[in-house]
Amino acid sequence: MPGTEHPTPAEQGYDFSEQVGHLLRKAYQRHTAIFQRHCSDSQLTAIQFVTLCTVMERGASSLTDIVKATDIDPATIRGVIKRLKAREWVTLATDPADQRKVMVAITEAGEALVESMIPVAHQITDQTMSKLNSAERIALLHLLEKMNRP
Repeated sequence: MPGTEHPTPAEQGYDFSEQVGHLLRKAYQRHTAIFQRHCSDSQLTAIQFVTLCTVMERGASSLTDIVKATDIDPATIRGVIKRLKAREWVTLATDPADQRKVMVAITEAGEALVESMIPVAHQITDQTMSKLNSAERIALLHLLEKMNRP
């Protein structure tokens, strides 16, 4: 109805700045900024790094396997792989057992990048959680893992 005033979020006891989604988003934005500031390659994103680590650890992998391992949606992973291929950090080939399946393998340049980034990644994690003591860090990781279980 025109002229009817709706109660504000605050009047309904809702403060977005105290909501888990908002706080997680802010923490992720902070982490992403730290990653970009310290990353040895300014064009490498955190999602690309996770993808490279996954393929390096697992060996040649299908897109489906990468999606399952990283929990990155299929549309996003296709774009990530396209950019990694353009940078010559991965190669693509068809699976000899199933010609419809594309296999992603890391290149020597991709492996070298991951190896050079591991110490930096540890620093990025430390800076992301710099305001937490060791017990809080353990608790945070435990709670995030618990929240992300199916």
